[in-house]
Amino acid sequence: QVLVDDSGGGTVQAGGSLRLSCTASGRTDSLYAMSWFRQASGKEREFVARIWTSGTATVADSVKGRFIISRDGAKDTAALQMNTLKPEDTAVYYCVATDYANNDYWGQGTQVTVSS
Repeated sequence: QVLVDDSGGGTVQAGGSLRLSCTASGRTDSLYAMSWFRQASGKEREFVARIWTSGTATVADSVKGRFIISRDGAKDTAALQMNTLKPEDTAVYYCVATDYANNDYWGQGTQVTVSS
């Protein structure tokens, strides 16, 4: 079993920055990727960024050049640095840990609100 704890959300003005943090615990030796998804009110959940245990990372086109995913120390962590935030970035952000059996373990979510 893997537990995921995500945090760091808040309210910021457009153009500002926030840093989200995520830590997995439990059977973390089975993990091969950590991801961030988001869901805005009334919209479908969407992919934001992923980092693999190899260190390779990718981000969605909608946040490319503004968001950076990285390890926050150990391989069972993932930080999402969000810069130049826009009102359309407002959403609940979820951290997801994925294991080699393709099981996804979701955090409880953290609210990000960007005011114009």
